[in-house]
Amino acid sequence: MEFTNEQGQTLLKLARRTIASRLGRGEAPECGDDYRDLQQQRAVFVTLKKRGRLRGCIGNLEPVGPLWQGVRDNALNAAFNDFRFPPLTAEEIDEVHIDISILGPAVPLEYSDADDLLAKLQPGLDGVILRSGTAGATFLPQVWQQLPDPENFLYHLCRKAGLSGLAWRHSQPEILIYRVQSFEEE
Repeated sequence: MEFTNEQGQTLLKLARRTIASRLGRGEAPECGDDYRDLQQQRAVFVTLKKRGRLRGCIGNLEPVGPLWQGVRDNALNAAFNDFRFPPLTAEEIDEVHIDISILGPAVPLEYSDADDLLAKLQPGLDGVILRSGTAGATFLPQVWQQLPDPENFLYHLCRKAGLSGLAWRHSQPEILIYRVQSFEEE
C-alpha cells in the first residue's frame, strides 16, 4: 500500500512531537483518531540529520506493531539510543531534519558470484540487507546518495555488519533487497 503525502506529514509530525516532548518541549502526541489510517503493520526506519549529516537512524526490518507506533518508538530510539551518537539535546531539536522510510517486503536476491551481485543491484532503488552467519546489517536506499558505487556500497555494508569489507566478494553472504516509501521534512 502506498501512503499519501498527508499521511507522511502526519508521521513526520508524530516523530518530531514525540522527540520534542521527551526533551520537555511540548506535550506527547495523543495517539487517537489522527492515526486510525496508520494502523498497518509495517517495518519503518526513522533517520535524523543535522546540517545534512547523519545524527541517528534506528528502525525495524520487520513490523513490530502499527506503523504509527513504529514511527514513535524509532524516533525516540534514533534520538536517544543510537550507540553511534550521544543522546539528542533540547538545543539540537530545531536543527534536526527527520526522514521516515516505510519498508516494503524484503526479498532474497539470487546471485551466482560477486559480479552477478553487482549487475543485479539497482543503486538508488534497492535497500540492501546483508547476512553472513550471525552478522548482518542493512542500508536504506537513501545511502546510495552517499555511496553511489556498488562496490563501495557493499564494502561499507560489510563493515557495518562487522565483517571484512570484501566479505561480499569472497563469502557470498545472503542478500535481501527491499524498496521504501520515504517522507522527509521540508
